[in-house]
Amino acid sequence: MNSMDYEVLLYKDEKGVFIAECVDLPGCISDGKTKQEAITNIREAILAYLESIKKETNELHSKAEIIKITI
Repeated sequence: MNSMDYEVLLYKDEKGVFIAECVDLPGCISDGKTKQEAITNIREAILAYLESIKKETNELHSKAEIIKITI
């Protein structure tokens, strides 16, 4: 698999748990007791998410183009 960058929103919730949400993959969220644990867990969640998509579509659209649209 080719290396890709994903934006992750990292914050502490009201209970003091670190939450990591992958901005690029809706619903891909993980957590951890520490920042590093949350980052490790979101990496695993992203890989599982992508594997799930790959199984469903049998191919990731690696040649897809990202464009900006002004509204």
